[in-house]
Amino acid sequence: MMTETVVNVQEAPNNNAAPNKPQANDQPLSWIKINLDYFKTTPGLLKLAELVLGIFCMGLGSPAYSGGSHFFLFVVTVSFIGTLIWVFVYLLGIREAISFPIDWILTELVNTGICTVCYFIAFILQLIASTGLYPGHFRRGAQITAGVFGILNALVYAFATYLLHVEWKASRTRN
Repeated sequence: MMTETVVNVQEAPNNNAAPNKPQANDQPLSWIKINLDYFKTTPGLLKLAELVLGIFCMGLGSPAYSGGSHFFLFVVTVSFIGTLIWVFVYLLGIREAISFPIDWILTELVNTGICTVCYFIAFILQLIASTGLYPGHFRRGAQITAGVFGILNALVYAFATYLLHVEWKASRTRN
């Protein structure tokens, strides 16, 4: 009977070798994953509602005729941009891709809470300013309607803030 010998050969690492060069098929932004399922959830739908109501507020509230309307449009525009940034964060999966030590839920909670408070102040000022326009002014109805849409958007932001607060509290008790 013959004995058999098996030899396993491992390649030694070559530290002097040139680093791997990116291949032609490597994608520079391969970490981005489109996440459309988020917008089927309640927080995702609320963000879309905030954007749509913000567009109505901007369209109906402009041009601004008084200081209250200027503040209203400022709040609506800044809140719209902030919400749009959060939409892209969730749409592109940036939360999962970036490993910064950021409490994402708390950051979004603070942002949405500030937008809520500012919206409540802004729609009150918008309604006060729009009733001060002289009767028969052709944009008076649009200014009042912008204030009403501001009320609706403030309520949507308030509900989103509540949901984020509940989620943040739940994440703190898990740790």
